[in-house]
Amino acid sequence: MTEISESTKELLAKHGYHIAGTHGAVKTCLWLNRSMRNEGGCYKSQFYGMASHRCIQMTPTLVCNHRCLHCWRAVEAPVPKPVKWDSPEEIVEGCLSGQRRLISGYGGSETSDSTKLKEAHDLKHVAISLSGEPTTYPYLPELIEEFHKRGMTTFVVTNGTNPEMVGQITPTQLYMSLNAPDADTYKKACAPLSDTWENIKQSLEIMKGSKTRTAVRITLTKGVNMANPVGYARLIGTAEPDYVELKAYMHLGFSRKRLSRENMPDHNEVLDFSRQVAQEMGYQIADESRLSRVVLLSRDGKKQDIT
Repeated sequence: MTEISESTKELLAKHGYHIAGTHGAVKTCLWLNRSMRNEGGCYKSQFYGMASHRCIQMTPTLVCNHRCLHCWRAVEAPVPKPVKWDSPEEIVEGCLSGQRRLISGYGGSETSDSTKLKEAHDLKHVAISLSGEPTTYPYLPELIEEFHKRGMTTFVVTNGTNPEMVGQITPTQLYMSLNAPDADTYKKACAPLSDTWENIKQSLEIMKGSKTRTAVRITLTKGVNMANPVGYARLIGTAEPDYVELKAYMHLGFSRKRLSRENMPDHNEVLDFSRQVAQEMGYQIADESRLSRVVLLSRDGKKQDIT
């Protein structure tokens, strides 16, 4: 089968990735680290009640068809599509064992909360959003079900370029990244390998009929895609999502090779843009995190924890 090159494996390992199976990956995030030390949780904890220290950040595939300017991942080191795909069971087992191995390292730290360390081994949430585009994995519905069988909630983040798969999956919450209000901005911000703008619009329409919680997320980058709030509102309106997240681009990781600090909007700029989108859609601000520079919108201005 087509394998990940040794140079890419070394790059991934350097940045904390652990390969699960032959093409999946798991990685602890900054917020898990902070949660273990009682220094707060991520905005998803604030918005949706997710426990950061009990959440896995993983992906079933490192393959992606976008090269987004704002992405903190190493999109400059593309991963080939495998000839043979691992089974959902293999990926789940690889991710769970990898996460527990990573968590065990906190046992020797004096700053770790012993109660949270114990809780962290009882994993509860899965964010299928680490890297790559998860809908390219052909057994994504079965992978989600495998996590659900273990009593875990699932968040899937997709770029919407594979509408057929978007219509098949029922995670606990379905996210779709929408990083452009029009086709021209899409090509500039996401640098797609092929023109899939119509696919994205189709996925938004499919989300409207989804049987699960839905959210549309926008990463706002000054000078790139932070314009035309009316255009965003009209597109998002076709999906009628439960939530809309508008978040500032953060000058982190490999994105520093493509963008500058000046491309980061401050929280007040994100808040102002969010108000414009909300007004156009008839949504309301449900919450905000100044630290993460993100605003949450919903129809009634309320939010509900996942179960």
